[in-house]
Parts: sequence; structure tokens; C-alpha cells
Amino acid sequence: MRVPEIFASNVFNLQVMQERLPKETYKSLKKTIDEGSALDAGVANVVANAMKDWAVEKGATHYTHWFQPMTGITAEKHDSFITPVDGGKVIMDFSGKELVMGEPDASSFPSGGVRATFEARGYTAWDPTSFAFVKDGTLYIPCAFFSYSGEVLDKKTPLLKSMRALNDQALRILRLFGNTKAKRVYSTVGAEQEYFLIDESMYQRRKDLKYTGRTLFGAKPPKGQEMEDHYFGALKTRVGAYMKDLDEELWKLGILAKTKHNEVAPAQHELAPIFTNTNIAADQNQLVMETMKRVAQRHGMRCLLHEKPFDGINGSGKHNNWSMSTDTGLNLLDPGTTPAENGQFMLFFAAVIAAVDEYQDLLRLSVASVGNDHRLGANEAPPAIVSMFVGEELEQVIEALERGEIYEGKGKNVMKLGVDTLPELPKDTTDRNRTSPFAFTGNKFEFRMVGSSFSLSGPNIVINAAVADVLREFADTLEKAPDFNAALHDLVVETIRKHRRIIFNGNNYSDEWKEEAARRGLSNLKDSAEALPHFADEKNIAMFERMKVFTRREVVTRTEIMLENYSKAAVIEALTASEMAKRDIYPAVSAYVRELCATLEAEKAAGIDAGEAAEKELIASLAADNAAMYFQVKQLDELLAREKAIADAAAQAKFVADKIIPAMQAVRAYADEMEAKVSAKCWPFPTYGEILFSV
Repeated sequence: MRVPEIFASNVFNLQVMQERLPKETYKSLKKTIDEGSALDAGVANVVANAMKDWAVEKGATHYTHWFQPMTGITAEKHDSFITPVDGGKVIMDFSGKELVMGEPDASSFPSGGVRATFEARGYTAWDPTSFAFVKDGTLYIPCAFFSYSGEVLDKKTPLLKSMRALNDQALRILRLFGNTKAKRVYSTVGAEQEYFLIDESMYQRRKDLKYTGRTLFGAKPPKGQEMEDHYFGALKTRVGAYMKDLDEELWKLGILAKTKHNEVAPAQHELAPIFTNTNIAADQNQLVMETMKRVAQRHGMRCLLHEKPFDGINGSGKHNNWSMSTDTGLNLLDPGTTPAENGQFMLFFAAVIAAVDEYQDLLRLSVASVGNDHRLGANEAPPAIVSMFVGEELEQVIEALERGEIYEGKGKNVMKLGVDTLPELPKDTTDRNRTSPFAFTGNKFEFRMVGSSFSLSGPNIVINAAVADVLREFADTLEKAPDFNAALHDLVVETIRKHRRIIFNGNNYSDEWKEEAARRGLSNLKDSAEALPHFADEKNIAMFERMKVFTRREVVTRTEIMLENYSKAAVIEALTASEMAKRDIYPAVSAYVRELCATLEAEKAAGIDAGEAAEKELIASLAADNAAMYFQVKQLDELLAREKAIADAAAQAKFVADKIIPAMQAVRAYADEMEAKVSAKCWPFPTYGEILFSV
């Protein structure tokens, strides 16, 4: 396999465009992609025809407008290229109008009450900045999604708006430093994707995995991750074959899959790509997750992307490595060697510090879900308290600035913004901190709280918009300053002093940090029900409106959608747990108890009493636990009935978090206790040990 030959072979990228489009058409489309200018209708027709011809040569018979509704996954409606002609024949045709806009039914997608159910019309609009591609005989066209009356119904549109806001404000800052070459500033992302692989036969025998993506029952196996022998271990033959196939599929789609390895937990693995623009990274990560699942089934396995598919071992995250770069290749979070470069770096760095502190609630809720609630704060992922890690060297720089002192660095340079020079920092200026939610790792920030199944759009909308809003404040101050260097220095120092509380370089898992965070006044939104309502806080609505990312109405409706999705997911889990307990576990344990009783009676009849005491104890224990589980399930069912009557979304989510989820855990406790005592042949579904070591 020659990777350069197959890479992006199924992507209608700039190289293909340049080869297939007339020169003027290509220049016009390239301007639209680079500068966000409107696309001429005549250009759209030419592009559509060339795109169709290319796709048909790749075996495509259909096209689809591929978009990201507020379900957390992608959506697609496939239309064929065929158009009837005289004589009962057809031709393959595709117009500019069909390329630029589509009309899927929008009535069944979440809208948070912004539209009535009978208002069905919705539109998709082509996003030319994210390349079209061919997959499974269909031309996929990345799109935004909005309603007939203009309301945004997807995650892609606000992501693009947040990127535009960041571009506008970052360019204002760059112009103050004399940079006139940069025309665009992009946020960039590289998302490390964790996942589990299990055998297909194991998956099919677990209702909980099929309905919810995670196991709702399961006793701890004799061996888990205690030996730490899976992390970076040699790939098993079956897993290696899967990863090879996955890489090839992703490379054909132009996805820069770079790194693959075993993760900490048994059956857990990771894939990491190379950085790209955030909207492209979001699209590509959706493709990564879809392709992971599809390729796994070809290999007789299932790919699990739930944040916590197994209790007692590490869950899966998606580390969101975020940075800012110009169209000239300048990383704005790279420390420099000249006074101007250092001042510029420290200003952008301070902007991120301020944004994370001011909008820590938004960052927390951007990663809130039923699945991620099980992972965050479990000493395997960052806690629910948002804080930042900056490393030893930058910590010393910040402390010196805060005290108004000259920083002497490692011995040869000093720093005063705009006058002297910051010590030249290597890319890896400090060790990483895997416990930190938001860590500076050289020339980027790693947002470690994002869950494995999440769309990248949500968290990056928040980061982009929050940083853009702070940069707006900075630009307003500096543009009217009589002495730029003095104002720059004072602004950075003032920002650091005001937001210093968000920086913590220690162990985020420790109980001491929770106490310290409370003293600092940092928020600790422990679960989704507590976090999600803050999306509609006045300060957050005001920020989104200033940055033209969301309107007030859109914020309110999205809050409703997120709360409803949380409750729906938890209720599905509860209903599944109830069914498994009543229809699978209770009958299996009862049957085993009857078997033990029959054995005991047979032994008595034969005059054998050697094991009588042990069998009586086991029978009594199982019978008691089974009865207790039965009544606990009955209580769970009663709570589920009460939940249906709650109309308010926030109250409903709170009831789910405080009542239903603890009731589920109580049912599980009895079931897991019995699993350890019941004969293996009688237990109704595969155990953790069987699942985790099945591949």
C-alpha cells in the first residue's frame, strides 16, 4: 500500500478542484474557501457538474447533504443523480442549486420548542470550507442546517460563527502588533479519540450494550487494568488488522490519522490525528467515529464509544487539543524570542486564561452527558472542577508579572513585556499534567474533559467564542491606549491578577484540591443536571450575542434540548436496567436457587450432609439479594412513572440525577453481588472478564 497515492483519493479537495475546474472558477471557489466570500451562482453550477463527474467516476450514484443536527450524531438523506430524459432513459445530473442547498424534513430533529411539530421545512447549506468526499457509493457534501424561518438547527453553523468571531478579534490584536500579512486566524484542533473493541458475539448477548452503549451490570473481574500491561502493549493480531484497515479507510477520506496504540484498560485503544482547522476537525472526527464502528463490524467486533462502558476500569475521552494559527502559518500560542513576539504570546495566553476563568461553567457543561458524568472525577479523567495547568516555567513568568518583578528565567534573559525578552521556551517547557482539565502543552491547550462520543463542535464553540470575547475587550483597551507597550504590560498583569485563581499545577484528583478550589470560588458542577441550566445564564447569553454565535432564543432552546437529551438517555438506561433485572437476572438467580435446593434435598435423601451448611447459606444469601433486587426494581419503576409527569426540563433532569440514577445503582449493587455467586452456566449474559478479554 502506497499511502501518498491513496491519501485523500476519495476527497474533492483543492488538488482535484484545480485539475477539474476552469481556472477562473477555481480562483472564485478558492476565494470563497479562504475568505468566506459569497459563491457566485454560475460558479456553483460549474463546480456541481465537475463534482458529480468526479464522484460518478468513484462509483457514486447518489449525493447527500451531510449535517450535524442537535442529536450529537450526523444526518444524511440520499438522492440519486438520475434525471429522466426522452425515450425512458436517464442521465446523471447535478445542479449548482442542488449542491448549494437541500431540503430535508426538519420536523423530527430536536429544536427545543423553537418550531411547532407541523413546521417541517428545513434547509441544508453547503460548507465549501470542508471538502466533499465519496463514501459507500454516495457523494457527501458537508453542510449547515437551519429552519424555514432562519433558526439554527445544527452544531456546524454556530461553530463556523465562533470561528469567524475568533478570526475577527484575533486580527484586531495582530494589527496592533504590526502584523499586516495575516488575513485569517483559525482555531485548530487535534482530537485524541479513545475507544473499546469487544467481540460481536459478546455485544449481541448484552441488551444494555445494544440499547445504551454501556454495561448496566457487571461484577469486577479477577483481572482488570491493575497490572498496567495493556497500555502501549503489543497490538493483538485481530486488533492490529482492524487498525490497519481503519487507517486505510481514514486516509482515503483525507483524515490525517497519525497515532494508534493500546490504552490503559483491557480492550481499550486510541487514535490521534494531526491538527487541522476546527470545523474540518469536527467533520472528520464524526467520520472517524462512524468509520471505527463500521470497520469493527467487518472484523467481527464492536467499537464502543461510550464514556464509561465498564464500571471499575478507565473510561474513554477525546482530548481536544486546541490552538490558534494564522493563514501564514504562525501559531499564536508559540512563545517567541523578540519583545514583540513575547508580548503577543503573553497577550493571547492571558486571553485564554481569562476566558477559561470567566466561562468555566460553559466549558463544564459543554462536556456534560449521562456517560461523561460517570467518567469525570473518577481518578481516570479530570474532575468536574475546571482549572488550568500552565507548567513550571510559565507559572514563574506569571508570578513575576503578578508581583511586578523582572523574571530572570533560566539565567540569561529577563522579561518585561514589550521591552526585554522572555526566555526562549522549548516546545515541551514542562511535564504534562494528565489530571488537569485544561492544560497548556507547549503551543496548544489540551481540553481533557471531552467525552469519547461527543461531537467536537460543542466544546469548541465555547472555547472559540469565549476567547474571542476576551480578545475583543483587549483590543478595545489597546486600540485607544496612548502608550501601547505600557498598556500591553498593564493589561497582561491585570488579567493575570484577576484570573490567577483558575491556574493550578498540582494533582487535580486530590481531596485537598477540591477544598482549595472551593476557597478560590471555582465552580464545582458535579453532574449534567446541575451544569446544563447554566448555558442560559445571562452572562453567557450576553457573550454569545456579542460574538453573534447564538441569539437569546437559540441559547434557551438549546438548553432545553440538552436537558431533555440528558433525561431521555438516563431513562433509557433505567428502563433497560429494569427489564434486564426482571426478565433476565431475577429468573436466572431463581432457577439457580431452585437447582441448589434440589441438590440439597437429593443430598439429604442420600444421607449426605457434608455441604449442607454452605448450600443453605448460599441459598439464603441469593434468595435475600434476589428479593431485595426485585423490590428495588419496583421502586425504580415507580420513579420512572413519576418522572414522566414532570413538565419542566430542568426539574426533570434534577429528578433523574437525584432519584433515578441512584435507584439504578442500587439495583446494580444487588445484581453484581449475585453475579459473583451464581454458576457461570446460569448467568444470563457475558461477564466483564469474558467481554474485556474476548478480542
